[in-house]
Amino acid sequence: MPKKFEIVHKRVLNPEMSQISVYAPWIAAKAKPGQFIILRSNENAERIPLTISNHDQGLITVIFQKAGAGTLDLDQLNEGDCLADMAGPLGKPTPVEGYGRVAVLGGGLGCAIALPVARGLHQAGNRVDLIAGFRNAERVILQDEMKAACTELHTCTDDGSFGFHGFVTNKLEEMIQSGVKFDQVFAIGPMPMMKFATLTAKKYKIPCMISMCPLMIDGTGMCGCCRVTVDGEIKFACVDGPDFDGYKVDFDEAIARNRTYKEFEDKKREEHICRLTGEVRK
Repeated sequence: MPKKFEIVHKRVLNPEMSQISVYAPWIAAKAKPGQFIILRSNENAERIPLTISNHDQGLITVIFQKAGAGTLDLDQLNEGDCLADMAGPLGKPTPVEGYGRVAVLGGGLGCAIALPVARGLHQAGNRVDLIAGFRNAERVILQDEMKAACTELHTCTDDGSFGFHGFVTNKLEEMIQSGVKFDQVFAIGPMPMMKFATLTAKKYKIPCMISMCPLMIDGTGMCGCCRVTVDGEIKFACVDGPDFDGYKVDFDEAIARNRTYKEFEDKKREEHICRLTGEVRK
């Protein structure tokens, strides 16, 4: 039997993203679509919130992008290594009730979150169009998993090197203009993508749910870092969300807050990478 928080499987998805499956049966038994965990790779590492992309046979699967010091540290661990700790499942589950025909939009790493949401909606009897967007063909991930989790998968790339040439919002609008009637839209990914997905849905009077990804530390509502303004009120994404009505979210404020530590993260990332060899420093 694996040890507590042991990495049982690790998979490199593309040059920027990796997937790990961690032994945490008590979390796996309770996890639902849209919920997340917070982990630390070692006792001195920062806390990283990651959405649960799958949970099965006592394992929690998460996908992360090597974007900052914490995720670079996490990527140094391999199968057989153990995380320092993990807390979850956190957040409110995504409402996967019967809507009818649903569009689920995922952008980049957001596809790791869109996957369990689409799966849950599909299992609830909805017709699910999963629209997944990536920068280029090299970064496309989870094709087989996403196909199995929806009625129809539409993959988009910004440069047209794979699938539909354009953004997920372009594909959504093309489908609507072709006569497809959506009853609900879910948008999950970078803040700007969710903002414009919401504007597109609102243009056609389609309800739109988004999954907020603000700065987060403790995941219990105590620190207040993940506050977002929804319908003029302060909400905490970790306990009130992460899902909110996109029409009511102040995206401009959320985007500005997410840039707070960009300079710091860029500096920490440089400290992890050798300028001569390009190798990650331990």
